[in-house]
Amino acid sequence: MSINNVSKVVLIAKDEWRYWLRSKLAVTVLAIGLILTLSSVVVTAITMLELSHTRHELQTTSDKSFVDQPDRHPHRMVHYGHYAFRTPAPLSTLDPGIDAYTGNSIFLEGHRQNSAMFADSRQGTALTKLGSLTPAFIVQTLAPLLLILIGYSGISRERESQTLSYLLSQGTSGVTLIAGKGLALLSVVGLILTPLTVSALFTLGTDESLLAVVSFVVGYALYLTVWVLLILLASSVFSKNSGSFTALAFVWILLCIVMPRVASTTAAIVVPSAGKIETDFAVKADLRKLGDGHNTNDPAFEQFKQSLLKKYNVNSIDELPVNFRGLVASESEAKQTEVLNQFAQQRMQAELKQTQVSRYFGWVSPMVAIRSLSMIVVGTSIETHHRFLRETEQLRFDFVQGLNKVHIEELDYQDDMNRNADAAATKKARVSADNWKILQNFTFHSDSALVRAHRSTSAFLQLLLWIAVLAGGIKFVGKRLL
Repeated sequence: MSINNVSKVVLIAKDEWRYWLRSKLAVTVLAIGLILTLSSVVVTAITMLELSHTRHELQTTSDKSFVDQPDRHPHRMVHYGHYAFRTPAPLSTLDPGIDAYTGNSIFLEGHRQNSAMFADSRQGTALTKLGSLTPAFIVQTLAPLLLILIGYSGISRERESQTLSYLLSQGTSGVTLIAGKGLALLSVVGLILTPLTVSALFTLGTDESLLAVVSFVVGYALYLTVWVLLILLASSVFSKNSGSFTALAFVWILLCIVMPRVASTTAAIVVPSAGKIETDFAVKADLRKLGDGHNTNDPAFEQFKQSLLKKYNVNSIDELPVNFRGLVASESEAKQTEVLNQFAQQRMQAELKQTQVSRYFGWVSPMVAIRSLSMIVVGTSIETHHRFLRETEQLRFDFVQGLNKVHIEELDYQDDMNRNADAAATKKARVSADNWKILQNFTFHSDSALVRAHRSTSAFLQLLLWIAVLAGGIKFVGKRLL
């Protein structure tokens, strides 16, 4: 593009801004957009900060409560359990992602795997409902609508006022005219993204990576650029403002409301998964086959018993140098955990496949693309949640087996068997509270920025394809603009 054409583009953009500033509707829409984005950033940041402090206090209280327990039977402490909390990624103040639905803490106890809890909402998934007024929601859903209200009449207004022919006759090409209108809309995009960008940069002070911040901001810039191009294309194709606005409103509803729901529903159909009740029954059926770890006489442990007698070269479990009940508890926990992990892995694989199917719809909906990109880059995607579940499950297993080890080594078998005989026997079947200091400090970190950027490659390509196709369409229409 020549210098003369560039100056024309800038002049057209300035003229568009003058029109917007004279229009009360345009000024109002711009003000609403900026206020919504800024306020959502502030409110969400304050909320996330408060939640972070609350999580830290609860984790400290939970650990202290466990360690401060008096002398008890070690298996009582297995069932007493404790909590593990996950501190969200710094950028989650801008896009909480699926954390609002999956929760951020897990109760760890023996014989079972609990799901994450303390979620903000359990009413749906991130792809099936509008969600709360987070910065991500504002930019993903409301910003395109605000851009439509501002720019839908960019070219069609020139037609209706019969100034288009005059502009074209003065040597301004259709492509140059559209470029000027587009530059004005892109400047609005810049204003909308300013609070988001500043907030994202602040996360660098909380150990967030520059790559993650840049990827986040660039992703949203590409997304809003898609909408700018859609607005320019519609305004160029339709001869009347009413036609342009109607078409863009329909496209907004289709791409921002309908397609995300279609993506989620399609994923559930293509990759069906068992319901909770069905899964619970299947888990219980498999666990029953393993025997009752609380009953040393369960036939399921007969072979284990014989192997121990042979290993220690004794004739009865009373002669074992270790507590047989503790060994059975440990063996039972290991087998149960193996079964529970199999079901957990199946569930996570199904969830991941469903998510991947949903993400394919980014090729037909930029909304799906930016939601996927945003959650992945921020570190609030399904992959991060699954890693949290795996790490906390390993923490749970180590915690329970640590208590079982205390049961095996610190408690006499006969004392254990006679623990309910009387008060003195019950007291004798306890171990020192010093054994409760087996808790490990649990700290969960998001995946590296490089890993997150790699996962978001497909979403970036989807947005770039949208831009390339729309730019080609605008260039085609611009050359035939009348």
